Amino acid sequence: MTTLLEKAIAFTALHTPAAPLALANAWDVAGARIVEAAGAPAVATTSAGVAWSLGAPDGDALARDRALDLVARVAGAVCVPVTADIEGGFAADAAGVGETVAGVLAAGAVGINIEDGTRAPAEHAEHLAAARAAADAAGIPLYINARVDTYLFGLGESATRLDETLARASAYLAAGATGVFVPGVTDPAVVAELARGIDAPLNVLAGPGAPSVAELGALGVARVSLGSWVAEAAYAAVRRATEELLADGTYGSLAGALPYGELNALLKG
Repeated sequence: MTTLLEKAIAFTALHTPAAPLALANAWDVAGARIVEAAGAPAVATTSAGVAWSLGAPDGDALARDRALDLVARVAGAVCVPVTADIEGGFAADAAGVGETVAGVLAAGAVGINIEDGTRAPAEHAEHLAAARAAADAAGIPLYINARVDTYLFGLGESATRLDETLARASAYLAAGATGVFVPGVTDPAVVAELARGIDAPLNVLAGPGAPSVAELGALGVARVSLGSWVAEAAYAAVRRATEELLADGTYGSLAGALPYGELNALLKG
């Protein structure tokens, strides 16, 4: 794949419950190269990992230009398609979201995650429409993964949460989203209901204790993401190594590290 259009088409085609797209989200060039070298057909960024690595908290605190610079570095370092988590769009209004998406495409990514959070669904639909318009203007079928945060943030009453999630998903798809991301739920019964009720590829967030990728695919899931879990695990390794060093003066927690030569070689290409 050599063109943005080819990568966009290929990335969209990866979303299928028959073989769900499994994404171990990266937050820097080295991580992206590792993910690609491991055989992943695409690379996804994690907004939390990106923000933390650049000294900012997750949650629309990172400046857009810094986020886009990271996306460009990652996209320029790998051959597979890249999808970027752009949090709430790094903008206060729909026009700003359109500008962000233009920047994402210029950076070389062919997909985005964009979250509604506590934003009113109607407002988020406007942001999604602006994102689609910007992609259309560039002539790229950008994969817009609309994140619905009802389960992640426990929004609304639990008895009506499924219906609210499905209603938001429908509105977001009508506004121009390609797929729907519902983090915060891995219960097989609920996931199956979501897959049946959403007329587009469903993405869920997986981690310890969640069903396997194959099991989620059997429920109708087309994409499985690890989100910030990999970054959290990496930073936990930093803490374990530091605590062991300071408390015991030993280095056992460093066992299993990637060899220096292997990691360094990934950055030479």
